[in-house]
Amino acid sequence: MFNNIYEGKKVFLTGHTGFKGSWLALWLTSLGAKVYGYSLAPNTEPSMFNELKIGEKITKSVFGDILDEEKLNKIINDIQPDIVFHLAAQPLVRLSYAEPVMTYKTNVIGSLNVLEAARHCTSVKAFVNVTTDKCYENKEINRGYREDEPMGGYDMYSSSKGCVEILSSSFRRSFLQEDGTMAMATARAGNVIGGGDWALDRLIPDCVRSINQGIDIEIRNPIAVRPWQHVLEPLSGYLLLGQKLLEEGKKYADGFNFGPNEDSVLTVAEVSQMVCDFYGKGKVIVGEKSPLHEAGLLMLNIEKAERVLGWTPTLTARQAIQNTIEWYKHFYSNDVDIYEFTMNQIKSYEEDITWNKSYAIK
Repeated sequence: MFNNIYEGKKVFLTGHTGFKGSWLALWLTSLGAKVYGYSLAPNTEPSMFNELKIGEKITKSVFGDILDEEKLNKIINDIQPDIVFHLAAQPLVRLSYAEPVMTYKTNVIGSLNVLEAARHCTSVKAFVNVTTDKCYENKEINRGYREDEPMGGYDMYSSSKGCVEILSSSFRRSFLQEDGTMAMATARAGNVIGGGDWALDRLIPDCVRSINQGIDIEIRNPIAVRPWQHVLEPLSGYLLLGQKLLEEGKKYADGFNFGPNEDSVLTVAEVSQMVCDFYGKGKVIVGEKSPLHEAGLLMLNIEKAERVLGWTPTLTARQAIQNTIEWYKHFYSNDVDIYEFTMNQIKSYEEDITWNKSYAIK
């Protein structure tokens, strides 16, 4: 996979205690990478990081804040990583209304701190900066946004990530033009689902909680449309992008969308019902709509990732939801080793990838 580029590489991964970060830490480790995680302690109970004992599976796990410049710089300089995957963030739209200052500090200043620390560490050759599909100025148009369209965001989370994209572009032009400097790209994905996510105000974790508590699943905005994708889909894009940056440098230092095919764009109501169907129980009801603004329609155009990287989504939304619910059912029934089950899902996905055989593995 990925031309064996990660075998023996030192990878600095921020946000490794989070949902996507936990999956990426495990996948990188299985690829032979030496993974050094830097993140706040898990903020959910349960958490995938704790349940799968990920801190024991990777090379080193450090609890720290990306706003702590001194600690961050020391850790990176001690490690001397080859590549950085920056996932640490305040990732929740609704929380950003309650904590706007924390959201901006973490997402914007925190990202700048990580970029600066990596820039001044001469071992770093590549940097994958993970943002979100919500970085675009969303006019709720009936097509996917392209990478060259304006950044923006109605809520504080979305706009903070739009700022990170603008910051990244400026940082690249200001400091990363000369030979020998690291190659940095941004990766945009959203509405990522998969086992091990227990964050509040995310659809599938909320559905799973309701089912296991024996209460109705209450949805706020049943007709809202999102591009649903399994966590391994965007992570495969991040890993492929990292491979290209390590192999060919600044040729791939740009922004890329990683989203599902158009047939995986479903409403909240459709996804909620699929969760019940795969779980074999649960009832969906429509609750009171939130007074906080939430986008009704958001899609990504992924033609650039397909054309430039050779990446393409593998799973349908239905497959993504099924894989996700199977993970939770096994976790709550405690009938399998959930770490082994997770690694088998990664291995199965690797076998299913259509592009690795024809493009990425060359």
